[in-house]
Amino acid sequence: MTSKLEQLKRFTTVVADTGDLDAIARLQPVDATTNPSLLLKAATFPRYARMMAQIQQDFSGNPQAACEQFAVAVGTEILSLIPGRISTEVDARLSFDEQATYEYALRLIDRYEQQGVDRQRVLIKIAATWEGIQAARRLEKLNIQTNLTLLFSFAQAAACADAGVFLISPFVGRIYDWYKKALGRDYTGIEDPGVQSVSRIYRYYKGNDYATIVMGASFRNLGQIEQLAGCDRLTISPELLEQLSNDNAPLERKLESVCQGEGRAFVDEQSFRWAHNEDAMANEKLSEGIRAFAQDQVKLEKLFR
Repeated sequence: MTSKLEQLKRFTTVVADTGDLDAIARLQPVDATTNPSLLLKAATFPRYARMMAQIQQDFSGNPQAACEQFAVAVGTEILSLIPGRISTEVDARLSFDEQATYEYALRLIDRYEQQGVDRQRVLIKIAATWEGIQAARRLEKLNIQTNLTLLFSFAQAAACADAGVFLISPFVGRIYDWYKKALGRDYTGIEDPGVQSVSRIYRYYKGNDYATIVMGASFRNLGQIEQLAGCDRLTISPELLEQLSNDNAPLERKLESVCQGEGRAFVDEQSFRWAHNEDAMANEKLSEGIRAFAQDQVKLEKLFR
């Protein structure tokens, strides 16, 4: 029997959400993603000890540059194991600074190119704030493709499509977490608010011929993944990838590439900020996510001091 993982790969590009090289080699995803939390975890792996020591020596007294180099070094190692792309994240503390985000992204690309990695194999991950989206708009014009992350609201998704970003990562599990806590009930199947959010965005993009790729992220269980089978891409933790690999039950495609969605939304800064503000879940989870990634970035910098 064919595993659910192999069935899923027939109509969705599977991405590994990890910096664990052993897991990537074993599960063979097309692409991989990292973030400050995953890099902080990766820094504890014995296989990265020599790399960290060398970076600490090369960038003594400059922990920010050391973190940038570590992210690129880990990304380069991952690229040696996968055929596709690696997503590397901009410092979350720059989420409300368009110019600083833009410049940080340029430095990451420069570091990758110094390692012999073509920019076409790198996606720059940026928090989907208004400032982040505008920085991404500028980067896309330089043929630097972006992955807009920490995406929770339809307003964020509409603005990303308008900006022509390459890919978005709506966070299924964190949306689910918020509604489960706020309303005191669990959700399964198509009733899951995270699943509904990504399904709506997917239909909107396909129905309006947007080229931006939808990559569901932050899953809590297999049911969420199964309900989004057919989405352009899904980035999945090694634990859930293992569960999919060990399950041979049939898996049906839920999202079709040709579908009808609502009409194109007009997006400017004022309408974006108001619509996002009106979504209490998205407002809270975006702020919370930025704070958490920023805290892990600080912890990572401390390792290089």
